Amino acid sequence: MGAYCKGCGVMLQNERKDQIGYVPTLDAIYCQRCFKIRNYGDVVFSMQQGIESNKTFSKINEIDAIVFWIVDLFAFESSLIPKLNQKLPGKDIIMVLTKRDLLPKTLSIEKISSFVQERLAQENIKVKDILLCSDLLKQSAEAIQSIEFLEQAIDYYRQDKDVIFMGMANVGKSTILNLLNQNKVLTTSCNPGTTLDLIPIVQDGYTIYDTPGIENGHSVLTYLSNKDLKTVIPVKTIRPFVSQIFEDQSFAAAGLARLDIKVKGKASVVAYFSRSVSIHRGKLENADSLWQNHLNGMLSPCLDTSLLTMHTYHSKMKGDKMDIVIHGFGWFCVSGAIEEISVKVHKGIYVTFRKAMI
Repeated sequence: MGAYCKGCGVMLQNERKDQIGYVPTLDAIYCQRCFKIRNYGDVVFSMQQGIESNKTFSKINEIDAIVFWIVDLFAFESSLIPKLNQKLPGKDIIMVLTKRDLLPKTLSIEKISSFVQERLAQENIKVKDILLCSDLLKQSAEAIQSIEFLEQAIDYYRQDKDVIFMGMANVGKSTILNLLNQNKVLTTSCNPGTTLDLIPIVQDGYTIYDTPGIENGHSVLTYLSNKDLKTVIPVKTIRPFVSQIFEDQSFAAAGLARLDIKVKGKASVVAYFSRSVSIHRGKLENADSLWQNHLNGMLSPCLDTSLLTMHTYHSKMKGDKMDIVIHGFGWFCVSGAIEEISVKVHKGIYVTFRKAMI
């Protein structure tokens, strides 16, 4: 059996430089792709859309293990896996919520728990427990406590079984495992598709497996370049962009999403995106002109060069307060006397209208 890359799990080979797993010599620890990601942040070639999730689920089902499902709270909707219990029949699943530190501190644990349980019920997903890990993006006392809490949960729930860490791309699986093992053996980056196969990490009496990110063709993250991913993926606590509106308005989140609001009185719009994403507000009647003249210029990053290639979602106001989530990117929270809502995004990107998280 051939050797495997310790960073991404792919089988090493020294015959094709243009294929994954290439190394100059087979005694290497990391493939060339991982070596360049780890040392230079250079993604030689992207695997954002090239990992088949059915194969990953099949390999997970072959292992007698408990599944720790890692879910990004900030990108919650794009972290959900539809019909998860059917894809992992008979598996006990522990949900681990990450990136709490990206959300405002005013959002209580009780409200997070209530929100998550309600969404899981709506999606008919059943989990054995829900764990919250905070401050993993920075080395702090809270991060150490979160890792210790996770270690205790693993010991309590695994019951002589192995452990599998699973989730969508960019949710923090490999980062958590590096913290758990107090090393940086696994390759991490903001580029989806960094981990390419199951990676066994031998513990005292059992094995933890890292897995490739489950593919998601409906997330903004799947389509952006590595440079633009660094703009879109937040690394610091979100600073909400708050607006009070009294007339029809349009909001541009970079060139990736446009929210059009028709009102019949006073309303509020709050944007939750990375600090690096620019939010532009203007009159709805001027919105088309703004996009035609500035898409891929002032409105960037973007995935389109024209409004004609973008898809539009429509909704009425649901409840007193509603989130409009652009999968993998962020969300707008709206409230007040809103008559009509429309959202323009790149074709294939999902938009979810949900009860407000915050």
